[in-house]
Amino acid sequence: MNALRRVLGLTAAVLVAGTLLAAPARAQAAAQCPPSAHLPTPQEQAQAAAQARDRGFLWRISKNGRDSWLYGTIHLARMEWMFPGPQVSAALRASEVAAFELDVTDSALMQRLQQGLAAGAAGAKGGAGVAAGAAGAAAGGLPDDLAARLKAQLRAACAPPEMLTSMSPEMVGAMLVMMSARREGLDASYGIDPALAHLARRERKSVVSLETPEMQLKLMRSSSAPDLRAGLEKVLHDLEEDRARPLLLRVAEAWEQGRAQELEHYRDWCDCASTELERATLKAMLDDRNAPMAARIDALHAGGVSVFAAVGSLHMFGPAGLPALLARRGYRVTRIEW
Repeated sequence: MNALRRVLGLTAAVLVAGTLLAAPARAQAAAQCPPSAHLPTPQEQAQAAAQARDRGFLWRISKNGRDSWLYGTIHLARMEWMFPGPQVSAALRASEVAAFELDVTDSALMQRLQQGLAAGAAGAKGGAGVAAGAAGAAAGGLPDDLAARLKAQLRAACAPPEMLTSMSPEMVGAMLVMMSARREGLDASYGIDPALAHLARRERKSVVSLETPEMQLKLMRSSSAPDLRAGLEKVLHDLEEDRARPLLLRVAEAWEQGRAQELEHYRDWCDCASTELERATLKAMLDDRNAPMAARIDALHAGGVSVFAAVGSLHMFGPAGLPALLARRGYRVTRIEW
């Protein structure tokens, strides 16, 4: 599932684009639409914060007489999960720098991301060979059959049809996958990364990004017209057969319940690593990004500060995960049990 990997693997690109889906289409009965996220009231915030418990996965990494932390997050969550429990909060308070894949509280960074999303949509509209050899082309330079199926899924999700002209086809697919999880109460508006970034700002921590918007946007683009068609057909099949939502729910519940073994063996059950293209995409979305992030975390720690690095949980497991990579850089790595 190319779109599922993008939703689980990328932070800001998905979060920013997801804001376009905040309101359901007015033409459709509200009862038929997935529930929309709502900002918690001050009373709800206070109650959720008072009842917060630790979720996800936390490691202490120690080197040169100083501790830093790795925290595995999830990009689609439920509202009550946004508030960190006592051990996660203590790790954040004990740090001097909070590091995220992208700092969504940085307005200049988000402007670059929005500009990149707009440029990607313009490129898709131009066709760029995507519709070459097709009988016809529709919105965004897509072949008619794919455009019609995407429009049907947009209607089912109560999403604005303008998405087909304001986003690249890959991003539309990722947004539709994300929308399917709203029926389970999972929403990017409740993502753990932005909640922690805002908390870090309030705690007066230095907040940094481990990647750039351009790096994340590049991962959203298909390398060729055949790859785009194969990826979209897979996404549409999974949406039409309601296969994306259960997988997102399984990942979310594994995160919420701390089922590390399940996420460590994610490739065995995700239905996302069965073809050469899927394995290459998975490697690009996860493994290939881990080494540069580990190097950046190491550089921050070596600079004399304690770091709280929060990235998607799928970056944490296996021999190419961040804990393993930092252990090879000489850190003593300890998983914190709840």
